[in-house]
Amino acid sequence: MEFISPELLHYCEKHSTQEDPLLKWITRETHAKVLMPRMISGHLQGKTLELIVKLMKPKVILEIGTYTGYSGICMARGLGDEGKLITLDINDELETMVRNFFEKSGLSHKIDYRLGDAIKIIPSLNENFDMVFIDADKNNYINYYNLVIDRVSPGGIIIADNVLWSGKVILKEGQKIDKDTKIILDYNRMVQEDPRVENVLLPIRDGLMIARKL
Repeated sequence: MEFISPELLHYCEKHSTQEDPLLKWITRETHAKVLMPRMISGHLQGKTLELIVKLMKPKVILEIGTYTGYSGICMARGLGDEGKLITLDINDELETMVRNFFEKSGLSHKIDYRLGDAIKIIPSLNENFDMVFIDADKNNYINYYNLVIDRVSPGGIIIADNVLWSGKVILKEGQKIDKDTKIILDYNRMVQEDPRVENVLLPIRDGLMIARKL
């Protein structure tokens, strides 16, 4: 999933604001108790999201895919006093763990954590969004984008994770494209061709596509 050498990654992490004990604990608990712990955002991506929020000063953030709450806490830390994070996840088995992490962060008052199918929940939300972070099932990436794009404020951003898909987006001659890779390729192409946004794809972790609504 990482596209730079472990040594260079360590150097980047060493020269980025360090994880505090809570984020380190969440990482340890996720790796010890949850399937597919590589899905956690982690140090560099988490700090990137936090700084983006601090720079943008959004009032409402929508996160599609809470997982164990690492990225949500990072974004909530960047919010101002009136800011709110709405975070959606379909996995109710993680609810107790995630709510405990949110409580320990001291940010529960800024976090609206909802369980269920995001495809059904998003249309029921009353808010428009200044920032959206998509990090859920890849099958619905395009659906999520289409559900939120008209509700993103001008100047707001949509960030999608895993858009490099462990490097599989670089197709080799004769390579058979699997379903998930095709979805990511289609998503990246859609954003690139969408005249409503300007965008940049950053090779942070497994790739972040940032699309700013014009």
